[in-house]
Amino acid sequence: MSDAVSIERLRRIGWRGEALPASGLRVARVVAQHRAGYELHDGEHVFGAQPDGRFLKRGLDPALRPVVGDFVEVEAGTPPHIRNVQPRRTVLSRAAAGERYQQQIIASNVDYVFVLTGLDEDFNPARIERYLSLIQGSGAQPVVLLSKADSAGDTAPRVAAVRQRLPAGIPIHALNGKDPAGVAVLAPYLGLGDTAVLVGSSGAGKSTLTNTLLGEARMSTGAVRSGDDRGRHTTTRRALLQLPGGGCLIDTPGMRELKLTGGEDLDLFADIAALAERCRFADCGHGSEPGCAIQAALDTGDLSAERWRNYLKLHDEREEQAAALDARLNRQRGGRLPERPRRTRDSRDRE
Repeated sequence: MSDAVSIERLRRIGWRGEALPASGLRVARVVAQHRAGYELHDGEHVFGAQPDGRFLKRGLDPALRPVVGDFVEVEAGTPPHIRNVQPRRTVLSRAAAGERYQQQIIASNVDYVFVLTGLDEDFNPARIERYLSLIQGSGAQPVVLLSKADSAGDTAPRVAAVRQRLPAGIPIHALNGKDPAGVAVLAPYLGLGDTAVLVGSSGAGKSTLTNTLLGEARMSTGAVRSGDDRGRHTTTRRALLQLPGGGCLIDTPGMRELKLTGGEDLDLFADIAALAERCRFADCGHGSEPGCAIQAALDTGDLSAERWRNYLKLHDEREEQAAALDARLNRQRGGRLPERPRRTRDSRDRE
């Protein structure tokens, strides 16, 4: 098979390179990972493969191992073996659950991140802000999807509440995940070769939306609990799926814990940073100091107390995670690292 034919096939599943690797090895994309190995797609066929031994070394940073969305170089054999991971053009990560600092890649080489939140008891603008804080540094574009619009009554107030808290450039769509006509609004994000990853809490309707986009009930769905509309993790692993319209969708399990990595800029809260610039004192703690623009905005209602509290929560978590990352790097290198430039609460430093 010629390189031109291989590249054309790979473009169907998101390949953006102009040439194949010089290694001469077969290129494929990781579509799923199991305990027994990986599932790969070469643009035409799905096949199983095993990772090279170096990916199995104890203590290896998990971010260096193949993940769903990666393009990898594969050596023929029985079974085929993944020898190398191609450079990732976008990476969506979170800090893994637990006390020990470790980054976990959710998906790679994605163009869009669909943040799905139900317009029922699952509705939580603060959680949407948390997702968007993680996405902003990934290189992918966030798209907020508000599901269950068919059963939520008047959706306008909740859509407006989300719109008020997000930058104008972030798309927001209220939809019924069961309705193919309503889901058609996502077509611009799922063109030939485009990849989107779907994230959200259990019960938000990720599997239902995925099935509608696929045109068949391939992903299992389940009823939500009464009282809080939370789901029961019907999706248990990440999987990259080809859609009839030509795009690729990565479905993910619901995430009970979504920790920042420590590298976020929190640009989502640029309005708060702009307010802080207007404080009388450069070192204003935004408490009882005279001339505090933050407190003035809280008093007038121009800044909601809920949004301010969420910013402080995310800011403090980011600083804790950044310190944990520095400590980890210090241990790995066996020496003292230069001190990380300190970020002020109002983010006035420009690193």
